Amino acid sequence: MKNKIFLSILILALSLPALACTTILVGEKVSKDGSLLVARSADSKAIKAQVFLIHPKKVGQTGVHSSKAHDGANNFVYPLPENSMRYTTIANSHTKLHGAVGYNEVGVGISGTETIYAKDELLKIDPYNEETGITEDDIPDVLLPRMKSAKEGVLILGDIVEKIGAGEGFGVVFIDKDEIWYFETGTGHHWIANKLPKDKYFASGNQGRLQIYKPNNSNFLASKGLVEFAIKNGTYDPKKDGKFNFTKAYTRDDDRDLTYNYPRVWWIQKMFNPSLNQDITKGANFPVFLEPSKKLSVQDLKDAMRSHYDGTKYDPYVNQNTQDDIYRTISVFRTYESHVMQVRPWLPMEIGRVTYVALGMADLSVYLPYYYGLDGFIDGYDKGSYEADDESIYWVYRKLQTLVMMDYNKYAPIVKDAYKNFEASLEARQAKMEKEYVEIYKKDKVKANELLNSFSKQVMMDAKLLTIDLTNKIFTMLTNDTDIKWKQLNKNKKD
Repeated sequence: MKNKIFLSILILALSLPALACTTILVGEKVSKDGSLLVARSADSKAIKAQVFLIHPKKVGQTGVHSSKAHDGANNFVYPLPENSMRYTTIANSHTKLHGAVGYNEVGVGISGTETIYAKDELLKIDPYNEETGITEDDIPDVLLPRMKSAKEGVLILGDIVEKIGAGEGFGVVFIDKDEIWYFETGTGHHWIANKLPKDKYFASGNQGRLQIYKPNNSNFLASKGLVEFAIKNGTYDPKKDGKFNFTKAYTRDDDRDLTYNYPRVWWIQKMFNPSLNQDITKGANFPVFLEPSKKLSVQDLKDAMRSHYDGTKYDPYVNQNTQDDIYRTISVFRTYESHVMQVRPWLPMEIGRVTYVALGMADLSVYLPYYYGLDGFIDGYDKGSYEADDESIYWVYRKLQTLVMMDYNKYAPIVKDAYKNFEASLEARQAKMEKEYVEIYKKDKVKANELLNSFSKQVMMDAKLLTIDLTNKIFTMLTNDTDIKWKQLNKNKKD
């Protein structure tokens, strides 16, 4: 009987869509230095190379943004803003869309999206507009050029979902100097958004997580008729259910969540609240917002993004070929990038908005800081495709990770130790540069930004060269190991 249950769970886990992510938000009162923090992994297919883009400010625009024109997900179109702000994205190498993360010139940022799933019975009534609705391909390029605050971003996206429709289910993070908002779709034209409490953190793994909705409360926003739609269609009964719960009313919750979604939230909450004991199968009852047992840092979020049930029998990389690795991990090989956004309002925006990005699988990658004040990148950051090459920065990191996965237990410690030492050294270098930057900025912004760009490009190059050295080292080891494995000897034990 146990084997049958295990088999059914495993089949359900393997049948889930490939597109999936993990999201963490941290309020400034529970972050170590008082900054606002957002972390997310972007998981789909390992071959999806990423490019780093800086979109210039544009004045007097006409026409529309078209997803189809860029070979995007569907035929979504939306008017271009007359005056478009400068903004950054890390985008799909093929479409130059699907920007996983970015900031604009007034310091407002986006991380998106977290794939989520609505109830099938509601989608039959209000389906996704898959042909012309907005998807994660287009959200950053539509919103970043025009939104002037996190809340305004929520309202613009909400208006699009209500009037045009969502092309899929998603959760999106909006961040500015004061607030973090999290937006979740319900059905094709319904949505909800909560402002993160300043003294709490939030975690999500491919599932609707928001619950409470309070109309006329400044901490909540939602589509018109959100509650009434659920009542009308039988997923919420005020008399029987009590207070409205968005997750219960709108979100899918079935056996697939037991292995794929709940465990990641359970693990993050256990990392940040070690004394918290929860049944891993009761994800619908996990707290939405929690105060961590200690204040959280950028490093804590990097650790979470790299985690895979480390030190437990559920670790699929260390404990291979067992029946215990049934839970979907946060760090997976098919992650094409993960990031930690940090907003420090007390610093000049050029360095006060920074995103730490690890290309490819976070567990086997290095997080580098990319400041909003960057005016460009070293060669390779704007190159790439779905086929490996010798130029793309994405493939520099992905090639090493692929080699390591040939024998994770033997090769991973070498790479992880090297990157750990690099990041520790980088942290000290960063602190020194930022201190110099602030002093120079007071007198000469141009020289300050020259310092920032020179430092950043050197870091990019140092990390690239380290990765090439590691690739050669692992390749040499793998060659020797393969030679031993396939060596055919004669009866005298000689070739």
